[in-house]
Amino acid sequence: METNRLSAEMQDILISQMTKEAEAAQIYLALGVWADDQGYGGIANFLYRHAQEERNHMTKIMGYILERGGRPRIQAIAAPPSDPSTLTECFQRVFKHEVDNTEAIYRIVNLAMEQKDWATWNFAQWFVKEQIEEEKLALELIDKLKIAGGDRASDESLFALDSSLESMPDDVPLAREATANAPK
Repeated sequence: METNRLSAEMQDILISQMTKEAEAAQIYLALGVWADDQGYGGIANFLYRHAQEERNHMTKIMGYILERGGRPRIQAIAAPPSDPSTLTECFQRVFKHEVDNTEAIYRIVNLAMEQKDWATWNFAQWFVKEQIEEEKLALELIDKLKIAGGDRASDESLFALDSSLESMPDDVPLAREATANAPK
């Protein structure tokens, strides 16, 4: 008896999203290493926390596939891109990555609607809400850097920006503990 409640196409797109989340973790980790190397410990810490959050998202999707009777596959991930040359470029990459991830989540939602897979549609809504928050956070990074002076910011402004990111809450909740009302 077949126990997999996911279509082959749905399982494949979810596995693809798992891989995308793993790649995101590597991208954030690489950007964090770059920021750390540049002396921005607060920005690095912020990016390291986001790397772990992306791994949690990967695990959440993996768990869902298993819950629906599917079999997740761990796939190879691409190497992160080369280091940014400025903080502006770093933060723009964060935003672009989040927008790309939002579009991938929307593809899952669209396929779920097309297939009338309401369980997956419901599951994906957590990620839709999460991406709203992630894009907002990425835009706030860009805005804070602009306010500080962008690539011509003074050392004092960059120190304040770095310190503000360092003082953000340092706990990364486990994805399996998230709910629609408390996504983080």
